[in-house]
Amino acid sequence: MICILLVAGHGAVLDAQIKNDETGLYSHLTGVPKALLPGIGGKKILDFWWETVNMRQLFSEVYLVTNADKYKHYERWATANDFPVENVINDGSTTLEDRLGAVADLELVIRSRKLQDDIMVIAGDMLCADQNFDIAQVIRFFRSKPGELIIYYELEEGEKSCSRGIVEVCPDTHRITHFLEKPEEGRTASRLASVVFYCIRRDTLPCLSDFLSLQTQASDRSFGRFWERLINEKQLDVFGMKLPTGFQLIGQVGLSDYTKWLTRFSTKQQDNPAKHITCRSYARVGLMGNPSDGFNGKTIAMTISNFWAEVTLVESQTLVLVPHPLNDPTEFGSLQDLFRISRKEGYLGGLRLLQATCKKFYQFCSKQGIALTKQNFTLKYDTNIPRQVGLAGSSAIVSATLKCLMKYYNITDDDLPKPVRANFILNVETDELFITAGLQDRVVQVYEGLVYMDFSKKLMEERGYGNYISMDMSGLPPFWLAYLSDPSDSGRIHSNVRQRWLSEEPLVIEAMRTFAELTDQARTALQSRDWNGLAQLMDQNFELRRSVYSDDCLGPGNLKMVQLAKTFGSAVKLPGSGGAVVGLCLDQDILVEMRKAFQEAGCVFCVITPYNPSACSVSSQP
Repeated sequence: MICILLVAGHGAVLDAQIKNDETGLYSHLTGVPKALLPGIGGKKILDFWWETVNMRQLFSEVYLVTNADKYKHYERWATANDFPVENVINDGSTTLEDRLGAVADLELVIRSRKLQDDIMVIAGDMLCADQNFDIAQVIRFFRSKPGELIIYYELEEGEKSCSRGIVEVCPDTHRITHFLEKPEEGRTASRLASVVFYCIRRDTLPCLSDFLSLQTQASDRSFGRFWERLINEKQLDVFGMKLPTGFQLIGQVGLSDYTKWLTRFSTKQQDNPAKHITCRSYARVGLMGNPSDGFNGKTIAMTISNFWAEVTLVESQTLVLVPHPLNDPTEFGSLQDLFRISRKEGYLGGLRLLQATCKKFYQFCSKQGIALTKQNFTLKYDTNIPRQVGLAGSSAIVSATLKCLMKYYNITDDDLPKPVRANFILNVETDELFITAGLQDRVVQVYEGLVYMDFSKKLMEERGYGNYISMDMSGLPPFWLAYLSDPSDSGRIHSNVRQRWLSEEPLVIEAMRTFAELTDQARTALQSRDWNGLAQLMDQNFELRRSVYSDDCLGPGNLKMVQLAKTFGSAVKLPGSGGAVVGLCLDQDILVEMRKAFQEAGCVFCVITPYNPSACSVSSQP
């Protein structure tokens, strides 16, 4: 692949304003070409791009095309920066009026040097807010697609679409369906702006000369017009890749615009020289319908603030995953200590969850056409969610890690919508770590609060996710939670039900349909504040589950807790895959007595504090 840096534009407006500036602050920049003006951190704008593309393993050659007026400046720059002087091309123009046009400059290099390879084209006078993006990822994405590639970014607040080339992109295929060069207000809802950063296949290069033969005016020989012709008229396959950062082409801007954007981009880096991000995700309790989420059923679940997983990301020189001192132990007091910890906790801590999430995140962004910056970080986690009691502790760590990564790399909800995010978290666990799991936990941890979920087969097959509705959390009754202090692996509770369901055993099929019906009734009860009705439905949910899974599968520990709750007349069911029970008790005095009974039975008991995202400030809890 060959890279061509375009710096042949004539910055007439900027040149004149620097020359006539009465403050004297910019007198040392008089006559300096746009691409050699100071960029972020004082580094010349072109220096950044040369450092980015100066990679022999990616590009066989790098060329730079400039005009005759500024040629000497770039020749000197080339000798000072180990850029091959013979690869600096002079287009012969000396003024804005006799310029060739951007497409003609590109075609000049290709024709004069007889280039026959894929081409990457970049405007060398373009400010980039983030100085560390991974250009190798751009090339890999380009080579994975059967067409050309346009880099785009999301316009910042205050930027007008009428000043940019705007692209409309199919979110599924990443194909650019329409290109609009500086569209009038209201012509498109898209806020995705193309920049002069393209990859063009060698077979498409003849289209450049064909386009130029139709355009006699230099003002019409812009890349915006070129892409309008190829995409809108010729219907060529052109794909888009998003860089989650800001761009600003110096072009024909004035001094005030240049200093404004330079200050804006520089301030972003100074404000956060070493990013420090902390995000939490919460444990959940399944209130109704579980475990039908894995069987095209319906469920209602709620996040609780009693238990949480917290992940902290700090920018660092290398990428480091920090083991948790309790959950990922590497030192033990004795062999007996190792035996006891391993017997109770198992061998799999949270470190594997961090690593799998990072791996899946990079894979997702590469596939979705999102070029990530080359920034390293240190990840560490903490959690107070009890292990192996079915409270979604693993998915909470994955969810919190994903929140950190999205914030660190400026990935928006449009890039990774909530329904897709839930699928992503599930895939980390099932595909990477082979953890038995369903969608319910991941959905409620992404949406947070009290969530109704419909996983019907029709929805899941048509769009890949269900129907998820956040519910009103005001005035909820007093739910309680109890769990075994020494549980077995909660993942075993699913037994052979999946195989029976896939075999269409009538008992299982009917049970999953009934779970869905109970969930709809529970939704109505929650909306109407019918707590007695809700309590009855919770009991029915457990008995239905018991009839499908059998007592042997549920295990003596779970049955003991259920029976204990029933002696106090409390509604009770399993909130997850096993090891804990959730209940509803409307009598405060009985709740106090029940707490004592559970504690005396060797269980941990607590009154649930629902986590309501709408009641928490966004700034204090991402």
